[in-house]
Amino acid sequence: MSTFTPSTPIQLQIRKIIFEKYNDVDKKFTNDEIFETIKLEGDFNSSWIIDDLEPYILEICNSGLTRNIAQNFTTIWLKLFDTLKKFHCNSCNHDIYLGDSEKQQCPNPSCSALI
Repeated sequence: MSTFTPSTPIQLQIRKIIFEKYNDVDKKFTNDEIFETIKLEGDFNSSWIIDDLEPYILEICNSGLTRNIAQNFTTIWLKLFDTLKKFHCNSCNHDIYLGDSEKQQCPNPSCSALI
């Protein structure tokens, strides 16, 4: 992975995409779909490949936001545990998206304020 730092943390970009496109506990989505959206709309390094997204996908699985329901090679199919809700973090001044079953803490790695 490169040393590129996006202006909006990738963790927040991923959560926003999930909130806007896949915010339904019955809907399946993939890391490939998230990656394609980031490439079209997000702040990313053009040298990134799908593998660069994997640590962030694992992070949202470990947080309790999503679960991995299937995987084949680099594609990971995911489902939400809970729908996401939009909050505003006054500490880092970003909009953030959290599920009910997650720790109510800012997912911005440079903030982590309690919401």
